Amino acid sequence: MPSLHQQLLESLSTAVLVVDKRLCIIYMNPATEALMEASDKRLHGHAIDELFTEHPSTTDALKNAIEDATPYTKWEASLTLHSGQTLEVDYVVTPSLDPNPTLIIELLPRDRLKRISREEEMLSKQETTRILVRGLAHEIKNPLGGIRGAAQLLARELHGPGQQEFTNIIIEEADRLRNLVDKMLGPVKSPEISELNIHEVLERVYQLIGAESQGELTIIRDYDPSIPELGGDREQLLQVLLNIARNALQALESDPGLSEGKLTIRTRTQRQFTIHNIRHRLVLRIDIIDNGPGIPESIKDQIFYPMISGRADGTGLGLSIAQSIITRHKGLAECTSAPGHTKFSIYLPISR
Repeated sequence: MPSLHQQLLESLSTAVLVVDKRLCIIYMNPATEALMEASDKRLHGHAIDELFTEHPSTTDALKNAIEDATPYTKWEASLTLHSGQTLEVDYVVTPSLDPNPTLIIELLPRDRLKRISREEEMLSKQETTRILVRGLAHEIKNPLGGIRGAAQLLARELHGPGQQEFTNIIIEEADRLRNLVDKMLGPVKSPEISELNIHEVLERVYQLIGAESQGELTIIRDYDPSIPELGGDREQLLQVLLNIARNALQALESDPGLSEGKLTIRTRTQRQFTIHNIRHRLVLRIDIIDNGPGIPESIKDQIFYPMISGRADGTGLGLSIAQSIITRHKGLAECTSAPGHTKFSIYLPISR
């Protein structure tokens, strides 16, 4: 049974790494495993540079810290993980000499702080946008109802089919505008939460996108089979994931210089993850990645807002609705994009 100290370390959101005097790993808490995308069991006893490397190398500084029993702090360090991913962190190195010389390394990811700050700013802007849209929708729908009613009354007074054709146009266009406003407001139906296997939903997305691309798109499924069931509305989550995957497919099809389009669907778990100022012990992360041309820089920060689209024929409502659905699931959707690599990440809390 784990000791009290180990239980405390494993419940921390701060990543804690312990190495011996040879700089070999002797302990990683779950927060470190999630941050470094590696397991303590696999790397136990291995050199620290198999977990990450830093440029310029700090191996000498770590050795001096353990030999001289001198703690130190490093700000804005850039670490390269074994997967090739770059991580920006602050870390504190504390030597411990009892009973054997060890180094306790506490890592605080700077990108996490930036993400939380960016998330708060984005949610604040989206809430302001929703309030404006709701107010605008109310002001539009009221006169639309009057126009539609007047057109219906006028149609009853007209006898020639040619004249009634014009009133039908008025009614149809009023209905079209009302439907557009309803879409801007997002889904009216609250999610019907039930236990579901997210991979069953993703397999449906895989089948549909595979059929729509007619086999001309390489789709890579990179699933973590250990992910437990989570609570969610299957149809609404399918709508979100299918919308994002279709956006990726359309972006790939619109890139004439692309020799081979690739779409990656990946699932992972993350521990001690903060969403909407709430820290969750376990979170599902779904990544949908394509190697298309990327999102235009001019709209990159506004793609989740209504009426923002990178396509001439786009309505700009799909991602806004997707974000609204994910928010109703207590989750978060975000995007990073550069030419050749666009990644949409969806975070959903997993309750045990």
